[in-house]
Amino acid sequence: MKIELLYFEGCPGYAALLPRLRELVAEQEGEAELLLRPVETPEAALSDRFLGSPSVRVAGQDIEPGADDRDDFGLKCRLYRRDEGLVRTPPEQWIRAALKRAV
Repeated sequence: MKIELLYFEGCPGYAALLPRLRELVAEQEGEAELLLRPVETPEAALSDRFLGSPSVRVAGQDIEPGADDRDDFGLKCRLYRRDEGLVRTPPEQWIRAALKRAV
């Protein structure tokens, strides 16, 4: 199973998410591989359908429900809506649910 973390250097959300994402990937049984994919140009952001940093994809699908319908691609920090407001990292339950679906 391929898990991708798309990001750009200097993004505080990417730095905050990476250690926990590594732990979640390590918990997976079988072949789980975490790939770090830097997105460095506006053109790459468009071609990669990059919704901002950090973005997590499991088996090619963004973990955020409804993300496939979005088209606001670009080099930007991504924010996630949670009960406590907007935060820089996705909810862990989204990551776990995506990993479970991909197995």
